[in-house]
Amino acid sequence: MNIYLISPVRLGESSYASRYVEELQQQGHKVYYPHRDTRQDDDTGFRICLENYFGIASADEVHVVYNANSQGQHFDLGMAFALGKPLKVVTIEEAESQYYPEQGGGKSYLRMMSEWEKRTIY
Repeated sequence: MNIYLISPVRLGESSYASRYVEELQQQGHKVYYPHRDTRQDDDTGFRICLENYFGIASADEVHVVYNANSQGQHFDLGMAFALGKPLKVVTIEEAESQYYPEQGGGKSYLRMMSEWEKRTIY
C-alpha cells in the first residue's frame, strides 16, 4: 500500500514519525515521508506544496502524526480531504496551538479528523 505520512517538518523531525515510517516500510508499505522525500529548499513553499500534492494524490491512505503547531500539515490535510483520501490518525503530539485551539465541545481539527477516519469522502 502507498501511504503518505503527514507530520511536522519545519518544527523538526518527529522521532515518533520516523520510527513509524520504518515500521510501515518493514511491513512492505511504500511511504511518502515529506521530511525525507520533499525537497525543502524553496523560497516560497509553492514547489513544496506541489511535491506534497503529488505524494498525497498517489497515496492509497494518508496517515497523520498531528501537531497543531505545524501549519504545513493543516495545508496537507486540506489537500488530502479534497482528494478524498482515507485518513488514519497515528498519534497526537500536540493537540492545540494559539492558532488551532481545541474548542470545548465545538468544531476542531481533532474532532474533524476523528469523524473523517470513520467516513468515506467519495
